[in-house]
Amino acid sequence: MEIEVTDKLSALSHPNRLALFRLLMRRYPDGVPAGEIASALEFKANTASAYLSVLKQAGLISQQRTGTTLMYTADLPGLRGMFDNLLSGCCQNRPDICMPVKSEEKIMPSIERPLNVLFICTGNSARSLLAEAVLNQEGAGKFRAYSAGTRPSPGPRPEVTALLQAKGYDTAELHSKDLDTFSSEDAPQMDFIFTVCDHAANEECPAWPGQPMSAHWGLADPVKAEGTDAERRLAYQQAYGLLRNRIKAFVELPFETLDRMSLQHQVDGIGRVNSSE
Repeated sequence: MEIEVTDKLSALSHPNRLALFRLLMRRYPDGVPAGEIASALEFKANTASAYLSVLKQAGLISQQRTGTTLMYTADLPGLRGMFDNLLSGCCQNRPDICMPVKSEEKIMPSIERPLNVLFICTGNSARSLLAEAVLNQEGAGKFRAYSAGTRPSPGPRPEVTALLQAKGYDTAELHSKDLDTFSSEDAPQMDFIFTVCDHAANEECPAWPGQPMSAHWGLADPVKAEGTDAERRLAYQQAYGLLRNRIKAFVELPFETLDRMSLQHQVDGIGRVNSSE
């Protein structure tokens, strides 16, 4: 049965269902477990299940089973169908209202400065700081990396500082920063924004000027590693190795030849690289 646009609008009219859908849009194209959704939005499990059911019936999200876990993803064709119905039909394809996306648009074709990249996590004490340090070195002057936390810690974890110093990185300027620092008028304009923890990816972020490209590069939090000192150090080493591999793949992308759609697919794919070797 064809889903009416009114069904989609009705599904999104409830503020909690809208918040859930926005979370899945922030995490797209990744799927998110129902339990993580409920935890991130502070819903009871049965409430989250009811909201998910309504959005699924409206054709706005899709469901897939991975092992014993149900994963939920925003359904972009369903969302686009709603907008096509609202805009193409109602505006009679006026180009000033229904301007199509030009997939051939190059990524910042005339930019001459280094590309600014912001890595976000919750505490800005480990993963995002590792990524900042690695990109500033691996980027060879073509990138300027920053990092911030949605709830920043007092400072870098000593394990992070020790690891980076042992590998020859300059850590003198490395410190934890509040995400609000980068949403002020005098903040550098970002070209790419990457979340490196699921918690930060699930949160609402500022509306960034300039429409920077974003992706989720989540990985396990080494701060939460348990065991012996050696096992905890290994967790930091693995996080560093995984981020370094992703960043090396990122800096080697042919930016001058990729349109925005292709580039988005590339940075999304890099976020799925799970080997630190």
